[in-house]
Amino acid sequence: MIFAGLDIGSRSMELVLLQKGRIVEWRKTDTGYDPLGQASHIMEGLSWDSLTATGYGRKLISDNLNAQAITEIQAHALGVRELFPEARTVLDIGGQDTKAMALLPNGKISRFEMNDRCAAGTGKFLEFMATSLSQPLEKFGGFALTGRPGVSINSMCTVFAETEATSLMAKGCKASDIALALHHSVVRRSLSMLKRVGLNDPVVFTGGVARNPCMVKLLEQDLAMNLCIPQNPEMTGALGAALYGASKARAHSTASK
Repeated sequence: MIFAGLDIGSRSMELVLLQKGRIVEWRKTDTGYDPLGQASHIMEGLSWDSLTATGYGRKLISDNLNAQAITEIQAHALGVRELFPEARTVLDIGGQDTKAMALLPNGKISRFEMNDRCAAGTGKFLEFMATSLSQPLEKFGGFALTGRPGVSINSMCTVFAETEATSLMAKGCKASDIALALHHSVVRRSLSMLKRVGLNDPVVFTGGVARNPCMVKLLEQDLAMNLCIPQNPEMTGALGAALYGASKARAHSTASK
C-alpha cells in the first residue's frame, strides 16, 4: 500500500509518499493563494491508498480530497522520531510559525509551544528582513555569517525590528552586522521556547529555516551541542502524516482479523 502525507503550510506545502516504510516520492511547492489547487497540482500523476493532511490547510484538504487529518504537532513528532529515534527535543521554524516540542523516551509529546500569532521568530521574519537588507533569502544566512558581533536588535516585532535596522544603517552599521544581529534575535526567541518546554539532547532542528547556516551555527553555539538536521528539513510534517496513515491502516487490519 502507498500512504501519502500532505503538509499544507502558510508558505509552502510538502508531499511524501511512503511504501513499505520507505519514502518513494517527495515534492514541495508554494502554497500560494489557492492551496486546494496547489495540492491538486503537487499530487498530479501520483496515486495512493491513504491520504493524511496536516498543517494550516489540513481541514480544507480533508473536506475536499477524502483525506484524514492530524495536527501539525502530532505530525512533526512522528516524522522526527522516524528520522531520529533518539530525539528528545524538536525545534521547527517554518515560514509562519515556530514550534518547540519535548519528547519522552517513547516518542510521545510531553510538552510543546507554538508561536503562530505573528511573524516574530519565524522564517517570514527572516525573509522580510533579508528583503529590507537587499539580500536574497537563500543567501541571507551566509551573508549574516560575515557580520561582526557588537550590534543588537532588541525588538522581535517585524515592523519595529525593521525600524531598528534602518536606524542602525543610518548610524553607519554594516548590513552584514545587522543581519547577524537579526539572526541572534531569532535564536534568542527560539532558545526561550526550547527552555520552556524542557531542553534535552538530542535536539532536532526542522523546517525551512534549518537550511540557514547562520541559524544553525548560532543555535549550536548557544546550546553547546550539535543539532540533528534532516537532509530535507521541510518534509518532516508530511512524513509524519504519511506515517500516521500507515499506523491507522495497520491498526484497522489487526482489528479486522
